[in-house]
Amino acid sequence: MKNLFAIGCIWLGCAVAWVVLGSTILARTGSTSSQLTDEVRLLWGPALTQEPPHATYQEQRKVREVITAVDAQGRSVPTEVEKVVDEPFELPLEASDIQGSLHLEQRRKGLLWFPTYGIELRAAYEFRNDTPKERSVEISYPLGPPEVVYDGFVVRDASGQAVPALVRDGKAKWTAVLQPGERSSWSIGYRARGTSQWRYQPSRGTGQIHNFRLSLDTDFANVDFPPGTLSPSMHEVRGSGWHGEWTFESLVAGSGIGIDLPQKLNPGPLASRITFFAPVGLLFFVFVVAVLGAAQGKDIHPLNYFFFGCAFFAFHLLFTYLVDHLAIAPSFALASAVSVVLVVSYARLFVGWRFALVEMGLSQLLYLVLFSFTFFWEGFTGLAITVGAILTLFVIMQLTGRVSWRALPVARAPA
Repeated sequence: MKNLFAIGCIWLGCAVAWVVLGSTILARTGSTSSQLTDEVRLLWGPALTQEPPHATYQEQRKVREVITAVDAQGRSVPTEVEKVVDEPFELPLEASDIQGSLHLEQRRKGLLWFPTYGIELRAAYEFRNDTPKERSVEISYPLGPPEVVYDGFVVRDASGQAVPALVRDGKAKWTAVLQPGERSSWSIGYRARGTSQWRYQPSRGTGQIHNFRLSLDTDFANVDFPPGTLSPSMHEVRGSGWHGEWTFESLVAGSGIGIDLPQKLNPGPLASRITFFAPVGLLFFVFVVAVLGAAQGKDIHPLNYFFFGCAFFAFHLLFTYLVDHLAIAPSFALASAVSVVLVVSYARLFVGWRFALVEMGLSQLLYLVLFSFTFFWEGFTGLAITVGAILTLFVIMQLTGRVSWRALPVARAPA
């Protein structure tokens, strides 16, 4: 009973150490996350959202206003005056044909990976003068925040001639004259860079979209769509990339089109999750070793379990700081090998090579290495660990079902 109490205290102490280590990893990751995110966005640009251009014209109209004046006696005297103001009106966007190409580049800073991308966009827009008068129209094309860099930005008219555009206040603007009922189109092209997500917003708020087509190609096949965005009309995997199209003849919607770029496994959050789970793996290991050791008459002192816990802790400590310098896979393999060697080389001194290699080595591979590896399987970690726990119980029950525990000697000499 004293041994069980001592082993429990050792396990609890190891659990506290893992909580401290996991909290340290979270603090390291969290304290640098916002800073690193800002640095990456300043370097590569933020998540980009593109909107269509807007064509507006000014029309004068008379309005009446009430102006309050003060007379000689100090009384307020309202006076109605009439003045002429310029009121903006929008011309309808009759058709949109957009072709985009996304190129993914994963970039790492500290313990975090950031999915950065380059976007190459070519878009053609057609406006119609739906008024009975000639209109001088100003077309404005929304651009992103100041940190976004647009390379090769060009506006062309229907004949393919470049149109001089004035870039100011986050918009590219140019003018044209449209006759009554005239349709006119312009094409826009550029290359830009962003991070994490790309969106296209077909309308401001809830509006009607006419003759809309957006074709998007990516050089990655793992495509996801942000919540609240429109699903593609058709999509398919092409080689190592993906192709999707959004086609609408007439649509009333306020939702946009969006692509979430694939997020690479981040070493910092992964290391913290594995570390916080470590006490469960050690608990299974202690249970299996204690039962099998007792069944075979092996004398394992509580202090031995203390060193086993230290060897388990060495895995997480080494893995945490290796991922600062190496990729996740070699860091995980190296930390696993070091921890297993520590346990087996130590245990063979008092339980013999066979028990150290088979019962203890395999148990450590299962409850430390394999259990930790399940965190690479997003969404299957809990199920994998549950199946492992049930199989452990089944195997131990089968191996020890015929053991007469009362008849066992207290200890046997090492093999």
